[in-house]
Amino acid sequence: MEHPPHPDTALCDVGRKLYTSALRTGLLSHEATGSAPCLIDTGLLRRDPGDAQWLVPAPPSEAVADLVRPLERELSEYRRFATALAGTVEQLTTHTPEETAPSLLTVWRGKEQIEAALLRALDDGTEEFLAIQPASGRTNRTAEKIRATAQRVRELHERGITQRTLYNHTYRHHPATLAYLDALRDTGLEVRTMEETAERLLIIDRAVAFVPTQPDRETALEIRHPGLVWYLVSVFERFWQFAVPWEHQVPYRETPSGITGVQQKIAQLLVEGHLDQAIARRLGMNVRTCRAHVARLSAALGSTNRAQLGYLIARSGMLEEV
Repeated sequence: MEHPPHPDTALCDVGRKLYTSALRTGLLSHEATGSAPCLIDTGLLRRDPGDAQWLVPAPPSEAVADLVRPLERELSEYRRFATALAGTVEQLTTHTPEETAPSLLTVWRGKEQIEAALLRALDDGTEEFLAIQPASGRTNRTAEKIRATAQRVRELHERGITQRTLYNHTYRHHPATLAYLDALRDTGLEVRTMEETAERLLIIDRAVAFVPTQPDRETALEIRHPGLVWYLVSVFERFWQFAVPWEHQVPYRETPSGITGVQQKIAQLLVEGHLDQAIARRLGMNVRTCRAHVARLSAALGSTNRAQLGYLIARSGMLEEV
């Protein structure tokens, strides 16, 4: 039977059934995998060290990590490109809103101007609203702000506009966010989460996009250039494809030494030279939580200072698992 083509990060129906069988029995013969070589290619089945005639299944937690690892690298490239793109466009658009061609690029300064421009674009929308809303590390959204956002979601739903939003995993622990999404279950709003997302991104009808141009989000760029909007839509869709649906549990993984996936990500960013504030922002947590994770890393690796911690992280091999 010919093996049907499929993405490297997915399994065919035969492969899924064989992997399930292997988990149940603990063993699978080489002959049985002839119709699903993807099981060996992806590392879901490995040679039994005690008997080369048999294959043993990789634990599900390890299998998930192996499949997700190349995707995370690719998404990191998208993040770096998106950040560089925003910086480049900001340098090219130094005119005031009145001087900038409204059909292509407009710089808005101040939250009031940004909000007004976004509402105008939403009022003109007819089909779709896509959003990446990274956590800032603070949970200071006022009740009034939450009500206004919920009302906007309902109005878009009533106009027949589909809505999809990407959050950080940390939003799953915000009581206000949990209540907010629970109240909007009847609107069809789709939500997924990731450990690390790109910066804020809003797209209306795949025709106009808004991105911040400064970390404080006091300046935003309204983009109507078809090529740039197309690229930003592709970034969103790539993130969406590999994000975890809100109703599913996050597949956290843990190393034998008890270091969690979040702490592995923090370790990677530490070695890259990022400060606690930058790490917290990228992962959507407050600085205090970030430093608590750093302290646990130090304790697990036996480090007494930051310089030594970086060395021990590199020597431990944990970054090979990120």
